[in-house]
Order: sequence, then C-alpha cells, then structure tokens
Amino acid sequence: MFENDRMTREDYRYWMTIPIRFSDNDMLGHVNNVLYFRYFEAIVVQFLVEQAGLRWDTDPVVPFAAEVLCRFKRPLTYPGTVDAGLSIGRIGASSVTYALGLFAGDEPQPAALGHFVHVYVDRQAENTAPIPDPIRAVYERYV
Repeated sequence: MFENDRMTREDYRYWMTIPIRFSDNDMLGHVNNVLYFRYFEAIVVQFLVEQAGLRWDTDPVVPFAAEVLCRFKRPLTYPGTVDAGLSIGRIGASSVTYALGLFAGDEPQPAALGHFVHVYVDRQAENTAPIPDPIRAVYERYV
C-alpha cells in the first residue's frame, strides 16, 4: 500500500494555495497530469525557502530530487484553486520524504496523493551529505 493513501486534510502540517490557470487544463477539460508534479514541486520549494531558509544558489549542501510519486484520485479543473498540503513522512541521515496531498478548493477528499524524496548533496563534491542541522530541526516540526 502507498504510505500516505489514508491521509486526510488534518494530517498535513504545511499548506499553500495554488490558483489553477486556464492553460493548466488539457483537451479533456481537466488539469494535465504533468501539472500535479509541478504543484508538488511548488509546495516543497516554498516550504524549504519559507520555513527552512534554504538558499538554493549559495548553500553548500542542497537537496536534489531523487523520486516523485503521484497517485491520482480525481480530476482538478479550471477555474479553481488547489490546496497543497505537506507533512514530513520520513527523515533519514541524508534524505527526507515529503508526504503530499492536493485538494480541490475546500474538498475534504484529495484529488491526488504523493511523495517527493530529496537527497542532500554537497554542492562542490556532488556527494551525499547529512541534512544540515537547522533544516533537520524544521523537518522534525512537520513530522
């Protein structure tokens, strides 16, 4: 079973609202599947910048995407908004797994569930590195 298949709105600790643009729809009249992954990326990036103070351009240790998974439940459509929820599913020595949910507006059931795995890498050596302590502390608040 997918690890966050039973998560509900109440299980997510960090939120952002994303407007659905007209151009997000595909010829079938719903948000194109590729956009779900962009919504996942948007909440993870905002979380890291806003909550953890990550500086993508200058920090010596930065996260690299290792895996992204999406379980589609129901379509999202324009016009509307997506409530994207994030919690930390797992923290390792050099990696973190974000549990993610996408909800259409105020709908109680998710339109999609997923996870996003980051592996921390030393920028210069391009080898895995431990998650920096200040970022780890932020992750622990969102488990």
